[in-house]
Amino acid sequence: MHTAYVTHPACLRHDMGHGHPESPARLRAIDDRLHAAHLYDYLIHLEAPLAHRAHLLRVHDAAYVDAIEAAAPFEGVRELDHDTLMNPHTLEAAMRAAGGAVLAVERVLRGDVANAFVACRPPGHHATRNRAMGFCVFNNVAVAAAHALADHGLERVAIVDFDVHHGNGTEEIFRDDPRVLLCSTFQHPFYPHSGADSGNDHIVNLPLPAGTTGERYRATFEAEVLPRLEAFRPQMLFVSAGFDAHREDDMAQFGLTEADYTWITQRLIDVAARHAGGRMVSVLEGGYDLSALGRSVAAHVRVLAGL
Repeated sequence: MHTAYVTHPACLRHDMGHGHPESPARLRAIDDRLHAAHLYDYLIHLEAPLAHRAHLLRVHDAAYVDAIEAAAPFEGVRELDHDTLMNPHTLEAAMRAAGGAVLAVERVLRGDVANAFVACRPPGHHATRNRAMGFCVFNNVAVAAAHALADHGLERVAIVDFDVHHGNGTEEIFRDDPRVLLCSTFQHPFYPHSGADSGNDHIVNLPLPAGTTGERYRATFEAEVLPRLEAFRPQMLFVSAGFDAHREDDMAQFGLTEADYTWITQRLIDVAARHAGGRMVSVLEGGYDLSALGRSVAAHVRVLAGL
């Protein structure tokens, strides 16, 4: 059994302008590092299809999907919010990012691959039912989880979000759906300034202060995230895989390293093996220092692929 690597050239054409941290260079850095680390040829490479409207409507309002389609510019860029912009290629990229996550679910649940990493952009975990924000247009991991529930009859899925920012969109989408356990670790106080005082029995928010080291992060993960996953016994595991908690990423103030991402991924692989038949789909979120991003994704993928 192999690991699927899902991406598409359209995701390189979504460009929010010179100097924007969520840039096409992120995917090139990942691709370069996977080659340098001799991982690329061990993966099953899949092209992300366009998401169907029905996939999006499980987690987004119809009026929002219509508004995004209408906002797509023929030239130049258009603001969706102050840091989320569309160019003429953004709509296709966003549709393929969501569609790639759906494809990953299909291939994993069909047994074609053991697990999958979806290297698409724009990212998704800040996108709410009716709002684009934080570089995100459609909530890719939410689309994937909803697809597993709706089309494959699963009763319990878990999402672990280790991006340095709170997964506010994913929380809003699944706040009233106890079939979904969401565990989100994040720097607080920090953008999007949410999560510290929300949550419920199946939304587990774990705010951590600036300066959090890998050692402290691992202790929190072991004490809070892993027991909740074990008690929930997910039938499939999803990951909002943001790598901006790396100590070299100046978009935040955490101190994680590649070794920490290796450790986190192995713990999640173990949970998936015990409860979900190993079924796991990881979806790229943040990570803005290009070298750190490439190295961290390589560490993550190496564990997914059992190498």
